[in-house]
Amino acid sequence: MTDPARSADRPKEAPAEATATETASVSTVELFFDLVFVFTITQLTAVLVHVPTVPGVLSVVLMLGVIWWMYGGYAWLTNAVRPDRADRRLLLMGGMAGFLLSALSIPRAFSGAGLTFGLGYLVVTIVHAGLFTRSGVPATVQAVFRLGRFNLASALLVLAGGFLGGIGQYVLWGLAFGLQATTPFLSHIEDFRIQPAHFVERHGLVVLIALGESVVAVGIGLTGKAITPPVAAVAILGLALTAALFWLYFGGDDAHAERALTNAPLARRPWLALYSYGYAHVPLLLGVVVLAAGVRMTIGHAFDPLVPVWSLALASGVLLYLVGDVYFRRTLGIRPNAARGLAALAALGTVPFGVGLGAVAQLTLLVVLLAATLAVETKPV
Repeated sequence: MTDPARSADRPKEAPAEATATETASVSTVELFFDLVFVFTITQLTAVLVHVPTVPGVLSVVLMLGVIWWMYGGYAWLTNAVRPDRADRRLLLMGGMAGFLLSALSIPRAFSGAGLTFGLGYLVVTIVHAGLFTRSGVPATVQAVFRLGRFNLASALLVLAGGFLGGIGQYVLWGLAFGLQATTPFLSHIEDFRIQPAHFVERHGLVVLIALGESVVAVGIGLTGKAITPPVAAVAILGLALTAALFWLYFGGDDAHAERALTNAPLARRPWLALYSYGYAHVPLLLGVVVLAAGVRMTIGHAFDPLVPVWSLALASGVLLYLVGDVYFRRTLGIRPNAARGLAALAALGTVPFGVGLGAVAQLTLLVVLLAATLAVETKPV
């Protein structure tokens, strides 16, 4: 799609509030708010664990898609409206309550709890719009009014789908996800003002929280197991895989991302933020969920041949994470990316080893693959 901001890269004076928060750090109340995302990722992982089917995967994609749109929206919100007053913090916690209600409904969202999910999501959407209007920057407030109409329409589609259930729910939630993905092209998001330091840090913390689910998956998968040397080695192997994913994202890309956003014209920043932290993070976070489900279901019997679906989950989780990561880097002009793209494809090649030899073999190959990717990228030219 054509980027409307390319024709709107006109210099604009940064608002006073924007200038004041240019280097602001993520506040403790934002970190508290993000705790609900831990639970959301855990719930989505549980859905895949119990329903590793095409409908199960589709439901996870739709739920993650609509949740991430508004969760990312709250990162944009606190980037523009600092939660440094009691009324703002209370409203933020009201949005947190809405997210919690939706997260609690995730396991049965497509089997009876869809309406509850939709009600929580509606609360999230209304609080988001209400808090954003307190920005104090006229252009931002106008942009919120334009964007808020589409967000409300998406929330009502989610609510209607939850009420309807069945195939209709998949259709309406798919329409909601699609509307959210196209909304920026129907409104003037270049009127938003992005503060790079805070924006990058906030999203980085969300990714870090999500990666924690992979570590938790190791612990859950080994619950009840005697900690023998082989079991300890497998646990460390699972941690090493998460550490490699961490290194790929946090090995300097956060600094590059902040620099790219800072150097971009003000009207261009929101588009870069949308592509890199909005769209690109959907497959990245989905990869974490899929990988966590695979680790949880395989690490407890890592020396036995794997059921193909769980071996595929391990490989697909890494693939999706790398696809999102490469898109993120390319959007912000971070290089190189060839090794990561090849590693994404090569991850699928580990499936036969998991099916034939067990999770220990597949996890080892995935760790070696990611370590080799990092080594190639850091090798002096």
